[in-house]
Amino acid sequence: MKKPIFTGVATALITPFDENGKIDYKKFADLVEFQISSGINALVVCGTTGEASTLTDDEHKDAISFVVKQTAGRVPVIAGTGSNDTAYAIWLTKHACEVGADAVLLVTPYYNKATQKGLIKMYTEIADNCSVPIILYNVPSRTGVSIEPETYLALADHPNIYAIKEANGNISKIAETQALVGDKLDMYSGNDDQIVPIMSLGGKGVISVLSNVMPAETVAICDKFFAGDIEGSRKLQLELMPLIKALFCEVNPIPVKCAMAKMGYTANVLRSPLCEMEAKNEEKLVKCMKDLGIKIEE
Repeated sequence: MKKPIFTGVATALITPFDENGKIDYKKFADLVEFQISSGINALVVCGTTGEASTLTDDEHKDAISFVVKQTAGRVPVIAGTGSNDTAYAIWLTKHACEVGADAVLLVTPYYNKATQKGLIKMYTEIADNCSVPIILYNVPSRTGVSIEPETYLALADHPNIYAIKEANGNISKIAETQALVGDKLDMYSGNDDQIVPIMSLGGKGVISVLSNVMPAETVAICDKFFAGDIEGSRKLQLELMPLIKALFCEVNPIPVKCAMAKMGYTANVLRSPLCEMEAKNEEKLVKCMKDLGIKIEE
């Protein structure tokens, strides 16, 4: 049985940009400190929410190095190093290992996709060249390919493959995976609206967008559940559903970038083809934030 990379909540960090579209490392440091002081259990850098797909190679490497250094071992840092090019993913994964990331997050190959045989081959090749734990990231709505339960099982015995971030949205499929892999792979929810359901199936927590905005409350959902207060966990999950819905009313990370700008942690700047929220959706998001008592910089 492999030791969990973390239990509870890992925040899928935004990447703060300044008004010129450059990474704002001062704001990045403030964000990391906000997360850690709020009790977050781990941090993910350069994932989907971090706009990794539009970072240059140097920016991607520098962002990983920066968050590792800023975190200074206080919580695990998980680096997004996945790609639809296996060789590139290996190159970036090796960098993450060298600079001290505690784990890496590997998305399924997008656009060119892959068969299940191809997924096994790709993930095995990367794992063979990795010295830290790997989390497999299944998000078929973005990549067009899904990891099947039998494929997880085929990968589960690799010593460097530890866990799954499951964002396929299909609870029945997730239950099937859990039944098949047992304790060979840890499961994390990749969807904020499914934290409690996935924990009820044996999940270890969530890799969260919501926790950028409300880290302490997201941690409380998991803490309550693992302490046996299932009702309290369920109640808090449902209380936060309006905000969760608002954070995904447009393509992630458009809404969460807006929310974090309202809180002062970034300029509301995204890289094309992403753009700012529609005004009507922003209004709904701000209302949800205010209803939950989130302080907004006017």
